[in-house]
Amino acid sequence: MAKTNWNVDVSHSAIEFSVKHMMIAKVKGSFHSFEAQIEADPSDLTTASIEVQIDLASVDTRNQDRDNHLRSADFFNVESHPKLVFKATNIVSHGEGEYVVTGDVTLHGVTRSETFNVSYEGSGKDPWGNQKVGFSATGSLKRSDYGLTYNAALETGGVLIGDEVKISIELEAATA
Repeated sequence: MAKTNWNVDVSHSAIEFSVKHMMIAKVKGSFHSFEAQIEADPSDLTTASIEVQIDLASVDTRNQDRDNHLRSADFFNVESHPKLVFKATNIVSHGEGEYVVTGDVTLHGVTRSETFNVSYEGSGKDPWGNQKVGFSATGSLKRSDYGLTYNAALETGGVLIGDEVKISIELEAATA
């Protein structure tokens, strides 16, 4: 089969993250504004072209003061670096519907290679006759690798904010 463009259905997709807080709990958040360009041959997903752009100003941790701090120069600095961009560079099949996807992540002016585990969740037609596909992805990155080093020491030892950010993605897309 030939490669097909897939349009991400943002209303049925999610990009979420979690990070340790005070070394004892996790703070979770999400990004509400993102887009993706996916071109893939459904019969051979290892040849797909994938690019995802996340609008960092759309961060939501259910706390407006924290979200504004994340948008500031202490963290994302959305005025200078408004987007996180992921562009796949290598896709390897690891069994039925399981893939390891490596790509370049650009965040805060730094580009690094990161790897995500991706599961093909299936395909089917929606009630309006559109062919849909679903994917789940997980991975992590280190804030410090991207110059996001804001932190505070705790009296009891350790730091306020963990360095590892865990990422969870659910994507639903329609073949164009």
